[in-house]
Amino acid sequence: MSLNVEEVRLRLPHIELAAHLYGPEDGIPVIALHGWLDNAASFARLAPLLPGLRIVALDLAGHGHSDHRPAGASYPIWEYIQDVLQVAEQFGWQQFALLGHSMGAIISVLLAASMPERVTRLALIDGLIPFTGEADSAPQKLGEALRAQMALAGKRKPVYEVFERAVQARLQGVGAVSLEAAELLARRGLMPVPGGYTWRTDSRLTLPSPLRLTHAHAMAFVRNLQCPVKLVVAEQGMLLAQPNFMQLLDGLAVECQQLPGGHHLHLDDDNGATLVADCFKAFLAAA
Repeated sequence: MSLNVEEVRLRLPHIELAAHLYGPEDGIPVIALHGWLDNAASFARLAPLLPGLRIVALDLAGHGHSDHRPAGASYPIWEYIQDVLQVAEQFGWQQFALLGHSMGAIISVLLAASMPERVTRLALIDGLIPFTGEADSAPQKLGEALRAQMALAGKRKPVYEVFERAVQARLQGVGAVSLEAAELLARRGLMPVPGGYTWRTDSRLTLPSPLRLTHAHAMAFVRNLQCPVKLVVAEQGMLLAQPNFMQLLDGLAVECQQLPGGHHLHLDDDNGATLVADCFKAFLAAA
């Protein structure tokens, strides 16, 4: 794993984000987007294996070292799209590729489908469309979200006496990870507090969504993709755990490759990172 990474802060018009930069300044522009409750360290193994690319691995808003959204705001997935576009503006990139894992892959799809003139290629890791909800469940889901928002003020983040306990907690979190991957994410995701360590992430990220796209909405975005798309599906990941996921890809212009490993296969170990890099090297180099 290369240590040739630069830490930067990006002052956008509406928020300040942190990021890791990889590769030469004149490399092919790529913005890398991590999964829910992860951070830029998600690409610590993979990014150094993708030569010739200028990779901006973001801490998405509310994650890692990036700012939280202001009081009264929330984290609907489409709000991240404006953040990514403003990051591209900071670098002067009118066009760029997207490398996304899990939630980051979903954000990438929504952005590329909405602004096809800006995105050259999509490299997706075990993520494609968001969890969906149909019209008849909307009142119940909104009620659940409102109740959770009202209860949030009375909740406190966990405090871990030592770093290792936080790592163990991450091992039990959503999306199984290896011990090494959990340590990488925890090093960037924790902050010291009285009594030990707690997560930097905004507690509002754990709230249920008040509104979800329907399945038809979500698939309309995928069908509107105009750039080349390559999807890595982890054999022990989250996508294949969804009923009939491979049938969902029928007729779509998405190149799909299954690889051994779990949901964080690009981060869990060097072998998984190498396999994912081999899938994406030539693909992203052609952006």
